[in-house]
This record gives sequence, structure tokens and C-alpha cells, in this order.
Amino acid sequence: MIKNSHQINIRPDASVLFALKQMDQFERKLLLVSENNKFIGLLSIGDIQRAIINNIDLNVPVGSILRSDEYVVSRPGDSTKEIKAMMLQHRTEFMPVVDTAGELKDVLFWEDMFAVKKQEVAAQFNLPVVIMAGGKGTRLKPLTNVLPKPLIPISDKTMLEEIFDRFNQHGSSRFFISVNYKSDLIRYYVKSLNLDDEISFFEEKKPLGTAGSLSLLKGQLQETFFVSNCDILIEQDYSEILSFHRENENEITIVAALRHFPIAYGTIETEENGLLTKLLEKPELTFKINSGMYILEPHLIEDIPVDEFYNITDLIIKLQQQGRKVGVFPISQNSWIDIGDWSQYSRYLENFKT
Repeated sequence: MIKNSHQINIRPDASVLFALKQMDQFERKLLLVSENNKFIGLLSIGDIQRAIINNIDLNVPVGSILRSDEYVVSRPGDSTKEIKAMMLQHRTEFMPVVDTAGELKDVLFWEDMFAVKKQEVAAQFNLPVVIMAGGKGTRLKPLTNVLPKPLIPISDKTMLEEIFDRFNQHGSSRFFISVNYKSDLIRYYVKSLNLDDEISFFEEKKPLGTAGSLSLLKGQLQETFFVSNCDILIEQDYSEILSFHRENENEITIVAALRHFPIAYGTIETEENGLLTKLLEKPELTFKINSGMYILEPHLIEDIPVDEFYNITDLIIKLQQQGRKVGVFPISQNSWIDIGDWSQYSRYLENFKT
């Protein structure tokens, strides 16, 4: 049996939703589509994201969204050097080995070929990052009675450090941190780290909502910038979100996580005169949830009122009403970690237990 075949294999008639859940379950961003040991293609998280962006029904079979001209395979007899070069070129998690008859012979995994599991990001960028760290973290009480939310521990680091690390991997090292609650403690801790990053603090004298404090940065940001809540972690190549933002010429891009909600009962749909049209047994609903990460263009700071409570959703609704471009970039359910929620925080900590 091919190594980890149960993790990466999927049939062409399986639904896109099933594929997305399989990726989440086994922490993969790529699946191998095959049937009766015949190689059909590769399905990436990018393929699924493009399908979602184009409003394709998640119940359609994965075979309908495969890009057959894009897959990468090696042949029996290819040298290790050739295979490594192909994997680096296409940034693929694994390389199927397929013979001339289309028979699947083996799968070579990135971590085995390069002795590391994590791949490099697609592109580097050094854009400013604004971290909203002024909240009281009421969902994590009583822990936040002692520690501010940005300093909640994650293994041997804090939430802020985890966010720094993720953006550092993409080349970003300029951070603007909005503070209010226990701001002195946050400043002291960050200063004690002696980081190479360029870090500036700006303080709300009163709660200004999830976007109101951005008005304090007028004149300081002249380029596209990221905004992240301080209690969320996003497991995604940020350069891909940035490419989506720029290619679609969005003024703001919302990173949205898919969340699946099973219904414990059979649902009924009817038409006029109570005639049954559809009966579904325990269906599952999928929604796009605002993750708390965004990309904004700098001129939007001028749209934010000064010294007023103003949420980022107020800004988004304003832009939408004015017919301006607001994009939504989807990520899988497990690619969004809401540390501000006790249950998710506890589950995430389980990953660090030995």
C-alpha cells in the first residue's frame, strides 16, 4: 500500500465539500484523485478556493473542478534530482509516480524528499501589518483578568509572537499594534523580546471598535496593509490572499473561513400550496465566517471617522453600499484558529502535548 494513501486519495465522484473536510482532517492542501488505482489528477486547496470564489456548489464532484492540464507527475525511473526540481517548481506537497498506462505506482512526499514538512510560501512581501490588540478578551476570562489577550500563551510563545512569526515567514517585519487594555504589560513584554521587527504601538484612549483605531494611523500607511485580530491564527499562504486582492483590484479583502454546521433533523422545502419540493435527511450547512483578517488599501483610512467607535464591518457595509470592491477569500475550517474561544484554544494547545 502506498504511504498515507488514505489521507491523500479521493475518488472523482466525491464532493468538493468531502475533499475539503479530508484536507482539514489530515492537514493536507493537496489530494490525489484516482479510481481503481488509475491516476486522474491532483486537487489542490487552490482549486477548491477558486471554485468557492466562483460560487460553485460544494456538493458537485471534484472531477468537475479538476484542471487536468495542470497536474504534475513523475515517471518510474525519474531521478531524485529531477523529481525534487519538479516539486520545487510547482510547490507540490507530494509527487505521484505514474507509468505510461496511467497506473499509480508510488507517491513521493515533500517531507521525505526534503526532510522538512513545511514548504516555502509562493512569494515574499514586506507590507505593514496592523494587529488589533486593544480588547479585553472577555471570552477568555478569568485568564484575561491577569494576562491581556495578545499575551495568551501558545506552547512556549504568546499569541503576538505566533502572529509575528507567520508574517515573518512571508517577509513582513513592520507591525503596528493597537493597544488599550493592559497596554503597559504588552509594551513591556514585546520590548523584552528584542525582536528585529519594526514595531510601533498606537493607543486607543477609549474603545474605538474593530476599525476606529485605524484613524490614528492617518499619514503613516501609504501602501496596502494587512489587519489581523490578535486572537486568531490563519494557516494559509498569505501571498495567495494578497495576489487575489490585487488581481481583483479590491479595496478591502476579507479572509473568510468555511464553517460546517450539521442539522440533527431532516429538513423539508415546500412550494406554493404546501407541495413538497425537497426532503433532506440531516443535511449540513456551510457558511463563510469572517475570520478577523483583512487586506486594506491605505486610502481607506480616510473613510474611518476620527475618535469614534467604528467597526470594520461598518466600513465594509459603507463600501458595498457605494458599489466599491470588497472581496472575500475563502479558507478551510481548520485553517482558521480562533484562540479567543475557550474550546478552540484548548484544542489548539492539545497539538503541543507530547
